[in-house]
Amino acid sequence: MAEIPEHLLKRAQAAREKAESQQKAETTDSTQPKEPEETKEVEEVEVLTDENAEEALSILETALEGKILDSHIAPGRGLWIRVDVEDWRSAAKAAKETLDCKFFDWLSAIDWMPSPYGREHETEQDQIGDGSEEVEEKEMEWGYTGGETRFQLICRVYSISRKIGVMIKADLPDNDPRALSLIPIYAGANWHEREAREMFGLTFDEHPDLRNIYLPGDFEGHPLRKDYPLLSRRMKPWPGIVDVELLPGDEE
Repeated sequence: MAEIPEHLLKRAQAAREKAESQQKAETTDSTQPKEPEETKEVEEVEVLTDENAEEALSILETALEGKILDSHIAPGRGLWIRVDVEDWRSAAKAAKETLDCKFFDWLSAIDWMPSPYGREHETEQDQIGDGSEEVEEKEMEWGYTGGETRFQLICRVYSISRKIGVMIKADLPDNDPRALSLIPIYAGANWHEREAREMFGLTFDEHPDLRNIYLPGDFEGHPLRKDYPLLSRRMKPWPGIVDVELLPGDEE
């Protein structure tokens, strides 16, 4: 058997001694008690405020003489106010005249009644059945500034000079959902009110021409009401749920 050169033996011995030294050092470190980690300071939650919106709310409260039923400020997003339907037009006028809200953004309605048909587009609920299953009735819930009736009018106006948007809301009577038209204040409300009448069945007094925009004149019903049945979904399930393409590698 050939002899191992002496320089290789010395190199192997040095490597062995180095490994033993590292192992002893790791053993010593593991037996020493660990120092407790520094306690992290709990960051205080910063309460966001919006002085611009608070000032706008104060101005509107003065202009409307306490007729604001409820309000909400979303810092950086704007101001919400709710008024009685009799004060709907005067609230829009106050926003335009006292806050310089000359830009009319949009107007629509909200039907807060929970759908009596459940959620149409959930897979389980969208299957054709015998109709024997009862849908659990839910109570109405309202968004910012609350509410008292099923239908609410809502519009958004904006002040470029003050850099703030104001959402104005008003509850509509359940038996006769109607309000004054905003066209004398904002001419751009014209077709928004026509759409709200067509889709929700609302009436806007003093509107010059409440004709349908999308649907035939003899169309019956108002498609955006929660109690309007989507018959096409009853006859045929939603294609986006049923006709789903499988990913590569998925089994049918």
